[in-house]
Amino acid sequence: MVRRLADLLPGRSDWAAARHSPGRDLVAGLIVAVVALPLALAFGVSSGLGAQAGLVTAIVAGALAAVFGGSNLQVSGPTGAMTVVLVPIVHTYGSGGVLMVGLMAGLVLLALAALRVGRFAQFLPMSVIEGFTAGIAVVIALQQVPAALGVAAADGEKVWQVAASAVARFAAHPTWAAPVTALLVAALMLAGARLRPGVPFSLIGVAAATLGVQVFSLDVTRIGTLPAGLPAPSLGFFDPGMVGTLLPSALAVAALAALESLLCATVADAMSVGERHDPDRELFGQGIANLAAPVLGGVPATAAIARTAVNVRAGARSRLAALTHAAVLAAIVLAAGPLVARIPLAALAGVLLATTVRMVEVGSLRALVRATRGDAVVLALTFAVTVAFDLITAVTVGLGLAVVLALRAVARTSRLEQVPLDAGDHSAEERRLLSEHIVAYRFDGPLFFAAAHRFLLELSEVADVRVVILRMSRITTLDATGAHILGDAITRMERRGITVLISGIKPGHSQVLAALGIADHLHRDGLVFPDTPTAITHARILLHHHGLLPGPAPRGDRPTVEADLGPSG
Repeated sequence: MVRRLADLLPGRSDWAAARHSPGRDLVAGLIVAVVALPLALAFGVSSGLGAQAGLVTAIVAGALAAVFGGSNLQVSGPTGAMTVVLVPIVHTYGSGGVLMVGLMAGLVLLALAALRVGRFAQFLPMSVIEGFTAGIAVVIALQQVPAALGVAAADGEKVWQVAASAVARFAAHPTWAAPVTALLVAALMLAGARLRPGVPFSLIGVAAATLGVQVFSLDVTRIGTLPAGLPAPSLGFFDPGMVGTLLPSALAVAALAALESLLCATVADAMSVGERHDPDRELFGQGIANLAAPVLGGVPATAAIARTAVNVRAGARSRLAALTHAAVLAAIVLAAGPLVARIPLAALAGVLLATTVRMVEVGSLRALVRATRGDAVVLALTFAVTVAFDLITAVTVGLGLAVVLALRAVARTSRLEQVPLDAGDHSAEERRLLSEHIVAYRFDGPLFFAAAHRFLLELSEVADVRVVILRMSRITTLDATGAHILGDAITRMERRGITVLISGIKPGHSQVLAALGIADHLHRDGLVFPDTPTAITHARILLHHHGLLPGPAPRGDRPTVEADLGPSG
């Protein structure tokens, strides 16, 4: 355990790359900070805890995840996906509940890192990932409707209800300053990203909107006063009596933080040359970040794909870039807090509206829909549940459906084929003779719960034979359900007077059968054989011994049991 903990802690090798080109990392960190500032403010406001909480999260989580995380290039902070999960928590438990959930989620992430759970994220289907990403984009857009229209957000269980209420109130008393501001900022970001991807149009748009609101004295809601500097650490929000109540929310936040961070690290590896993240260390770093951010008033954090992509494209080579991004944001808070307080909320809503448009990869969605019918169904269902209910429910439902469809597909690849004899085993005359009395069935693929019942039905319909050979050498997987079904099929055939022989059992499968007591009597009676030719020879001896085969007895031992070879039905 001590060695495992040592593997998760940062070492000198983490900073080797920073010594080669520190200038590039410092410049990349500055660029990322410029891009991250409006996003941190917007996500803080959208979460319900305010702009200050978003900045605190970007600074604290950005720095700690850079030092303790498992990726050299990743940038962490508040994200849209996390905001979607936090809004109902704020609505139900208030800001103190969100801070407590973040702290508990940090502990869960540390536990996941210690248990080495990070490596399992690679098994999440792309259809689920794309479905909830598109759903998150729609939910974030709906969350921005009140701010974009310049009306106060109404209470509501679902985000679409809040958005609909905001539209109704705006229609009753329309004022155009806020929606025009939001649309202009969003349009500038989207158009600018196409023309000059390297320019931080989000910051330009927010700055221009803030200046325009001041010059024309427009009546729009602003962020409000920000304290000078970071708040003092405090655990006053922690209530031990609420741990049980908030545990489900904490698990949901931890699951999302783990998932988004590991996916983001994979993207960062793909965008760079020679980079490979440590998934368990990444969980550890996110756990440390989420332990510290709530203590200073920040919201739960995770890695941010957009900021990480900017970091890589700006030439970052090491963790120094993400650390620089956090330091620059801290300097902005200390030096420019009064200016930040004047930013109109509608401008931040425009930033997030443009962000949601860029989150959705239309080409990827179209490719998945065209790939298979199952992928299309999983994607659509995950998307719908994300918008209608919540993200964790959507991932659970989408993953459950994907598993069911995968098992169904695997089960369909399993085959039970009647093969009287392989061409290379015996002559044509022998195959003709054996086909009159013996049938060999070969299992191909897995024999598990999803496919076993179909095999039982097929084997139960065997007729007009005296001996059935079950060829098991090509079974790839055998579980307890498959073993029980196999035992039932053997019992049913024996009750009809059919002698059952088994050939080619693999050692691992033999252990499963032995543990469950399946076919023990076949072992005792010598009816289990290492290969099919030996089983066929034994079957012919049995048939000749009972007078069902004419001519001289085949070469081989006499049967070890006086098997009943009466009528098979």
